[in-house]
Amino acid sequence: MNWNRKSWQKFPITQQPQYSAEDFTKIEEIKEQISNFPGIVSKTSIQNLRSSLVKVQRGEAFLLQGGDCAESFSGFNTQNLTNYFRLFLQMNAVLMEGFKKPVVKIGRIAGQYAKPRSSDFEEINGVKMPSYRGDIINSIEFNEQARKPNPNRLLETYFHSVATYNFIQSLARDGFASFSNVFKWNEEFLSVANRNTEFERIINKINNHINFFQNCGYSPSNSEKLQQADFFTSHEALLLHYEEPFVREIDGKNYCLSADQLWIGDRTRKITHAHVEFLRGIENAVGIKVGSSTDCHELVEIIKAVNPKNEEGKVILIARMGAEKINEFLPPIVENISNSGVGVIWQIDPMHGNIVKAENGYKTRRVSDISSEILSFFKIHKELGTYAGGVHLEMTGNDVTECLGGFQNIIDSDLSKRYHTHCDPRLNSSQSLEIMLQLVNDIC
Repeated sequence: MNWNRKSWQKFPITQQPQYSAEDFTKIEEIKEQISNFPGIVSKTSIQNLRSSLVKVQRGEAFLLQGGDCAESFSGFNTQNLTNYFRLFLQMNAVLMEGFKKPVVKIGRIAGQYAKPRSSDFEEINGVKMPSYRGDIINSIEFNEQARKPNPNRLLETYFHSVATYNFIQSLARDGFASFSNVFKWNEEFLSVANRNTEFERIINKINNHINFFQNCGYSPSNSEKLQQADFFTSHEALLLHYEEPFVREIDGKNYCLSADQLWIGDRTRKITHAHVEFLRGIENAVGIKVGSSTDCHELVEIIKAVNPKNEEGKVILIARMGAEKINEFLPPIVENISNSGVGVIWQIDPMHGNIVKAENGYKTRRVSDISSEILSFFKIHKELGTYAGGVHLEMTGNDVTECLGGFQNIIDSDLSKRYHTHCDPRLNSSQSLEIMLQLVNDIC
């Protein structure tokens, strides 16, 4: 059937806030405003990502995607964004050294403000309130006014996202991404990483390469490639009232200018529902979360719906099984997709299937489980002769204590010290880099 940016409204939809009739009037006003605002990303940026993802699909590049579980307005500041991008650059250097390939970098940033929830309500000490669904919808404070969906937050999200995007792109272009900075940051990491022999070997190789190029006269001051980085943005296309006004028809094609890539979650991935309808009409790269409950036949139909011409660089399948389930559930899905003839990029999200509750009640994840699922993902694809194309992490550049383990040896009693997430637990900067180093050490 014909598609337009509003056609999703004719389909069933889940994981949406309960707006009032008055709210919907306001939402339409805000949508009209946003539709006249500049996009957050550009058509060119979306096309450039698609071109880069073609290389990933062909096995010529690797995909690194990561960022906050849920961005927050309160967490928006210069230091947090700088720490985040610094970590991304370090992880990028490790992966380039290990895989000997370019790394396509996509952030969960500049729009990741909406979150699906397992329940519409949460209860604390006998008091029941609507669930927190992300700063684009309501506030994390546990009171009636804060938890009421507020349409004005769509505008706040727009301006926070624009500012975030512009700042990150300035870092990517003004020399902050210089390899000489990466050299310095790597040395700082080694000074606190207990001088792990294998990690030190990998980082020393990276630093030796940097020294080699600088000795050849390729310094950050005279080589653009040594001081700049391509960086793309993504988020879950969950709140379609926000996504809709970003759709612009350019040269006869529809681009959603809220992000370079959008993905559909495990809870909203249904062929007859609104989210698939919306994503099938846009030119952006599309991610599809794949869990242990995924129906292989329906998954193929979803892929064909969002990519009817079977174009390269269009669809990313993001496996999220859990360390204990991936070896049972992922292989038959990979084989089914391969046999169907649809072209995809395979990526591992080792975060969402590995949530556990600590003894003190905190929701957390174990670094060991995350590393285990990543390793299993690569082994499965090697055995099946398919390409393990990327990793997708929930992480922060800050020194939070939300996930257990790692060389910092974070334990249950440490979680309360710096547990700052607005939703699910994130890897901190050291844990994130450690996992990349472990991946390179085990796989490459």
